[in-house]
Amino acid sequence: MARRLVIRTPEGVEFALNLAGPMTRFLAWTIDFAAIAVASSTIGKILYVFAILSPDIAVAFSTLSYFVLSIGYGIGFEWWWRGQTLGKRVLGLRVMDARGLRLHISQIVIRNILRAVDTLPVFYLVGGIACGVNRYSQRLGDIAANTVVVRRQSVTLPDVTVLTGERYNSMLAYGHLAARLRHRAKPEAVDIALDALHRRDTLDPAARLEVFDALAAHFRGLVEFPEEATLGITSEQYVRNSIEVILKPAIHRQRVPQEVS
Repeated sequence: MARRLVIRTPEGVEFALNLAGPMTRFLAWTIDFAAIAVASSTIGKILYVFAILSPDIAVAFSTLSYFVLSIGYGIGFEWWWRGQTLGKRVLGLRVMDARGLRLHISQIVIRNILRAVDTLPVFYLVGGIACGVNRYSQRLGDIAANTVVVRRQSVTLPDVTVLTGERYNSMLAYGHLAARLRHRAKPEAVDIALDALHRRDTLDPAARLEVFDALAAHFRGLVEFPEEATLGITSEQYVRNSIEVILKPAIHRQRVPQEVS
């Protein structure tokens, strides 16, 4: 049975995210290792010029470059791609804070530096054992950085019109702001908002109000739409409109092949 991370909001509402297991994470690492090996080989060919002048200098630079590349690769990609490396992106994995908070650069640095310990003695044996026995599938680097690796479920995108109702979404009229919202919205926040929209009728009225107030405040903080686009709508409708703005391009791409055929 897949392990799950349950995040509980101050209002008492729980959201569950699927955690990546040791095998899936190992497969992602093999892709990353291959990418690092290719980059290291390319650098090695460049350093061949130094070997003609001084073999010792060439060896020193080669060793240093591999160390910097192996550590810097994870740090750079996980920061730039919001918790993903090339391997994680291919397999649909993402690093996130264990409490569901914003992932900080210090956490990314810690988990990647401790990767050297997790890979001991070979093939991530220490990290694999830690993942297998830890309730949140964390390796030592994750435990130290308080991070987890979650797995994005491959599910059919919901019908946005069901979630948003019949009300016209005037936020779609501002294309540049909609694109900015899609770029800035984090997958974790979108997942939580979708879960809240699907479960809105099961929530306690007071908790429902507080949850959607918090979610609306989050999306408002990402992009500020003109007053005429949001005037008179509730926090829940604002969240619905935001989700429609974020998901509509993906749903359109999903439907195009069916329309063409």
